[in-house]
Amino acid sequence: MTSSHSGLGPAPDARQAPRAFLEHLYRVAVDRALPLSTLGRHLPPPPKGRTLVLGAGKAGASMAQALEALWPSDAPMSGLVVTRYDHIPPRPDGLKQRIEIVEAAHPVPDAAGMQAAERILALTQGLTADDLVLCLISGGGSSLLVLPAEGLTLEDKQRINKALLESGANIGEMNCVRKHLSRIKGGRLAAACGPAKVVTLTISDVPGDDPAIIASGPTVPDETTCADALAILDRYRIEIPTPVRAGLESGALETPDPSDKVFANHEVHLIATPQQSLEAAAEAARAAGIEAHILSDEIEGESREVGKVHAALARAVAHRGAPFARPCVILSGGETTVTIRPRQPGQPKGRGGRAGEFCMGLAGALMGQAGVWALAADTDGIDGVEDNAGAFVTPDTLARASQVGKKLSEHLDRNDAYGYFDAIGDLLVTGPTHTNVNDFRALLVL
Repeated sequence: MTSSHSGLGPAPDARQAPRAFLEHLYRVAVDRALPLSTLGRHLPPPPKGRTLVLGAGKAGASMAQALEALWPSDAPMSGLVVTRYDHIPPRPDGLKQRIEIVEAAHPVPDAAGMQAAERILALTQGLTADDLVLCLISGGGSSLLVLPAEGLTLEDKQRINKALLESGANIGEMNCVRKHLSRIKGGRLAAACGPAKVVTLTISDVPGDDPAIIASGPTVPDETTCADALAILDRYRIEIPTPVRAGLESGALETPDPSDKVFANHEVHLIATPQQSLEAAAEAARAAGIEAHILSDEIEGESREVGKVHAALARAVAHRGAPFARPCVILSGGETTVTIRPRQPGQPKGRGGRAGEFCMGLAGALMGQAGVWALAADTDGIDGVEDNAGAFVTPDTLARASQVGKKLSEHLDRNDAYGYFDAIGDLLVTGPTHTNVNDFRALLVL
């Protein structure tokens, strides 16, 4: 039996090649979120005036190339999109470039991202009601589209961003702060585009698919407030310059809210979502004769703890055949978090991201459970800031790691999933996938 999705071909036999089967499901999920297959049905007709394309995100370059391929060749189009370093896919033969693509840093912003944001904001000057702005927005845009609020330097933003990433704050909390400390996020880019019509085409990488959270919502209204941002900063004890704190306290840094007329006649289209990718993976599993169950595309929480919960479910299925009958695949998505533990003196720095941390929690709680294999990976191909997408867990993960002198508890203590799974050859390395619908997790119970 074959998978009905894309040109990936049939799924490997789950019983004979469980790891290859799980990787196939991951690739099906990623393929479902590639913009070339989803963008066309959401495009408006060319306007009377000019078409300006602006964008930011890990999928920015592939979205721009898809738009260039799908937009009428006789309709003028130009613009600027910023994506992460090394995230520009090879240009298809014969595809004319009409949109400039630049690269910047993620997850901690850099000067290239600030220069790109300044240029994007400058391109909005002189737009008229006859013009159309197509905004290509995907996950990672918060860091790639950086334009500090008055009173903040790039160095301030870098420090605050790094502190948020290490605090355990969820994506909604982080992006609430980012929006209020920016001159371009939180609807401000849309405000700058007036009076042109703005159509936002977005790939969701956040639980709940809220466009106001994806890339900190540069083109959509913001329901959060300065008071919310200040409360988050205080909750996680993140220092900000005194003038910026005063701006938050006075409301001077408030973002445009849903009542703002600047958003009239604007459109937002979700062209790919985590749920769609999980459903594609489930369909591929069923086509291969393995029943699939999707827990949720909105799972949040501490990665290692989420791993323990998934392990408890897998063990119940393995022992009792309930709540799901064997064989089956259990799928989930969302965006978990990793709280960085303080290092002890002389302790090496840990490496890894959400997927790897989940796998450590999962492996520890499974305790070598027979018949359970798993893969957790980020759909953008990058787990945290490493070169792997994620990692595998097998029934003999703990035993193989012990044979090479690796103790799971020590790696958990220093958030070193990369070192743990690299030592036993269980990293999944794909390179950038040129899309991003967040966490992908698959547990195979045979």
